[in-house]
Amino acid sequence: MHRAGTPDMHSGVIAQRLPVRSSRPVLATGAWFRNTLCATAQGEAWLTSCVGDLRDVAACTAHEALAQALLAALPEAPCAIAHDLHPDFHSTRCAQKLASQLGVPLFAVQHHHAHIAAVCAEHDYAGPVLGLALDGVGLGTDGTAWGGELLRVDGGRWQRLGHLRCLALPGGDKAAQEPWRMAAAVLHALGRTDDIAQRFAAQPAAAALAGLLRGGRHCPPSSSLGRVFDAAAGLLGLCAVAHSDAEAACALEQAAQRHGPAVAMAGAWQVGADLQLDLLPLLDWLAGVGTQPGAAVDQAAAVFHATLGAALADWLQVAAGRHALDGVAVGGGCCCNRILLAALRGHCVAAGLRFLEPRILPPGDSAIAFGQAVIAQYLVEHV
Repeated sequence: MHRAGTPDMHSGVIAQRLPVRSSRPVLATGAWFRNTLCATAQGEAWLTSCVGDLRDVAACTAHEALAQALLAALPEAPCAIAHDLHPDFHSTRCAQKLASQLGVPLFAVQHHHAHIAAVCAEHDYAGPVLGLALDGVGLGTDGTAWGGELLRVDGGRWQRLGHLRCLALPGGDKAAQEPWRMAAAVLHALGRTDDIAQRFAAQPAAAALAGLLRGGRHCPPSSSLGRVFDAAAGLLGLCAVAHSDAEAACALEQAAQRHGPAVAMAGAWQVGADLQLDLLPLLDWLAGVGTQPGAAVDQAAAVFHATLGAALADWLQVAAGRHALDGVAVGGGCCCNRILLAALRGHCVAAGLRFLEPRILPPGDSAIAFGQAVIAQYLVEHV
């Protein structure tokens, strides 16, 4: 491979090199959060340093500059360009523009498919696998916010087998910034909408939010595990309003660490015939704990983690038996939670499942571009 124009690992352009099975050159433009880009050629993938979130002009400009640097470094023009399924991301618009200029195919890759493909490629695993994608948000093919997904992934092919029971996002995207809103959504799902205004009296919008939930207005559904963490933290009083990304989830994990190991609560979840995982019984218990004077919040957080790990593992085992699969790949930002990942690993290994987890790349969105590139290589060769 001609490397005269290859970006240097220490140049600030390339953060990671990884082997890939295909030699086809492609470019992937990543997602919105923690954006990176990826180019592949002759059995190697180049993953750029992290641009950050594509929320401002500076980040978008840096993203475009990295795209041009990768194109210049490739020994030949890419045969395809991949991007996230979301049509409004700057990374998507950049990909569309470049594909038009170069006259090459453009592939829209579903967010969670990319997460799982990245993990499988890291492990050089080529067979079909159960993919457990656990994160805050990724656009689904039905136009809703996904984030707790059970997939069957086989290279560039994928199928959604199941998902977490959806919760409402009261106020839309604002629910991800104010965990008390997700806690209110849980109370609504439990038939306790009338409790919201009193339970969250410190929040000026509490009464109005209860009205939104009753009317189903501005409350889109989401299967996100990240929002389940927010709801749990909100119910336990650990975080009402977040000032940084994943603040509520981190507070919940820290509380569980202070307590130490806990035992999973029996009967606190249900796996439906449609492979939908319902965690509402667990959240109902947390809602009760959060109202008790002097409640042992750290213990409740530890029980939440233990039960969530057992529930997800049970879900995987049911799906593995039903679909005759023995490999599991897990990815997504929620896998940054060490307690949850350790519990999942232990349960899956004990059940005889091959467990693939991120080892080189982070589990979150900075690995998305790598997954997109791997999928694009597959699609170029098989479509």
